[in-house]
Amino acid sequence: MEFVPTQIPDVVLIQPRIFEDERGFFLESYQKERFSAAGIHADFVQDNHSASSKGVLRGLHYQVCQPQGKLVRVVVGEVFDVAVDLRRHSWTFGCWVGISLSAKKKNQLWIPPGFAHGFYVTSEMAEILYKATDYYAPQWERSLSWNDPVLGIDWPLTNGELPTLAEKDRRGSLLADTELYD
Repeated sequence: MEFVPTQIPDVVLIQPRIFEDERGFFLESYQKERFSAAGIHADFVQDNHSASSKGVLRGLHYQVCQPQGKLVRVVVGEVFDVAVDLRRHSWTFGCWVGISLSAKKKNQLWIPPGFAHGFYVTSEMAEILYKATDYYAPQWERSLSWNDPVLGIDWPLTNGELPTLAEKDRRGSLLADTELYD
């Protein structure tokens, strides 16, 4: 595995070593010792699987209490995956990073606790698997506005069309008005 820091060094792109032959492929998607050696000391407690069609944008979600670190990978299709630093005392507070994750590339993104997370589906369909470091707690879940002009996220919208959003994501808060981590 190769661990590549992004523009926000705590968010890490993980490129697996892929063994392919005429039968198919094999890769390690997680190996605790390798992750620890790369500085990722995560204790995963929950696995999630979602499917979305082209043009769907999910997020930007976070839990103001019980923050979740997430190890995200795409097993069908492709997404533009985004992490926004909401750690009030971080030197990258309010910054975002966006990475294309795809089943073809088999890459993953580590998003530590303290970040809002979302993705936009760029393929006809996408299935996303992610491990979380804390349990889903709907009472603490918040949505940050996907199109906050202060953040200026450069979403690769299909033909410039607005994304398909859940109601909670339509009502997402602007960074200036959102609850933050300490």
